[in-house]
Amino acid sequence: MPTAEATRDGRRYEIVDGRLLVTGPQPPAHHAAVIALMVQLKHACPPHLLVTDGSLPFRPTPTTTLRPDLLVCHRNAPVTDPPVLAVEVISPTTRTTDVVLKRLLYETHQIPSYWLLDPTSQELTVLELTPTGYTCQAVIQSEETHETTRPFPITLIPALLTK
Repeated sequence: MPTAEATRDGRRYEIVDGRLLVTGPQPPAHHAAVIALMVQLKHACPPHLLVTDGSLPFRPTPTTTLRPDLLVCHRNAPVTDPPVLAVEVISPTTRTTDVVLKRLLYETHQIPSYWLLDPTSQELTVLELTPTGYTCQAVIQSEETHETTRPFPITLIPALLTK
């Protein structure tokens, strides 16, 4: 895995079953959406949980290291424990990875909640883990409001996250 020094190139490095997955630098709208959602999550987050960006990895197996754009985990949990929420902000270069590969990986490794935020369409998809896999709980668009209690109570409006 590249060191912290190597990640300053704007790329995200992940390992999936021993294979390196590199995501190129993201557009400004992607970064703005990550920061806006992170601020909102941090304000609502209870003290026993931690909201962090892609700098904190999730290592479910010795051959897999994942770095969601945002994750919420138990404050003192080891990086091998599943976070309670993984969030990916979709960009044109990550759409297939986020919607297909990451969904499968997060489902396989039992992450209870997975959100996909698309800044271009101002859409937030909320998925929750069930015994049969992820189930779509809501698709919120633009100025629509969605209140959820998982992983903690928060009100979400996609347009406010993607300005």
